[in-house]
Amino acid sequence: MELKKNPKADLEKRRGLYLEIGLVVILAASLVAFNIKSYDAEETTIIQRDAVQEEEEIIIQTQEQELPPPPPPEAPEVTTEFEVVQDDKEIENELVVNAQVDEDTKNIEITPVKIEEEEEEEDVQIFTVVENDPEFPGGMEALYKYLAQNIKYPQLARDNNITGKVYVTFVVERDGSIANPRVLRDIGGGCGAEAIRVVKSMPKWTPGKQRGKAVRVQFNLPVNFQLQ
Repeated sequence: MELKKNPKADLEKRRGLYLEIGLVVILAASLVAFNIKSYDAEETTIIQRDAVQEEEEIIIQTQEQELPPPPPPEAPEVTTEFEVVQDDKEIENELVVNAQVDEDTKNIEITPVKIEEEEEEEDVQIFTVVENDPEFPGGMEALYKYLAQNIKYPQLARDNNITGKVYVTFVVERDGSIANPRVLRDIGGGCGAEAIRVVKSMPKWTPGKQRGKAVRVQFNLPVNFQLQ
């Protein structure tokens, strides 16, 4: 009679499972073995130190004895010797001054020379604000009438319909003449040049005054250009 194995006792079927379990166990044991740390024994050396007591240095302060100041040096004695001489004896290095006063020299008066620095500064300085402003002959109304009669509208400004105000500045000198005219603001088209031409041709003004004296004054004038 032939013997038959029990299928439950057949280990060949579970061979793969047991092999996997064995590999897992070996891998876990390897990881545990590598994670174990080894520590080197440290040598501890004990050094014996001897305590040395330092002696404190004692500083004794001494006061210096104040010495009296030295006496001031004695001033040398100045002696003046006078030599008595006779009237007829000649004296070397004698200074002789011959001064003759007549009637004309008695009446001469000496007057000190005054340096007029303030007047020279006022002659050079240009004022912007003065007590009495410079004025065109006849006043501001006569000035605007003069400008309207003498300004010739530039053809370039007329063709391009340019209008507006040109601002001109100039200096009214102490004699009323006009100096250094220049344009502060121009509108173009030749209007600035025409305004300068008319300002230069103006008659003399009444000069400005400061403390009753004629001085140089800066004056700003708007010149209006308007097409009719």
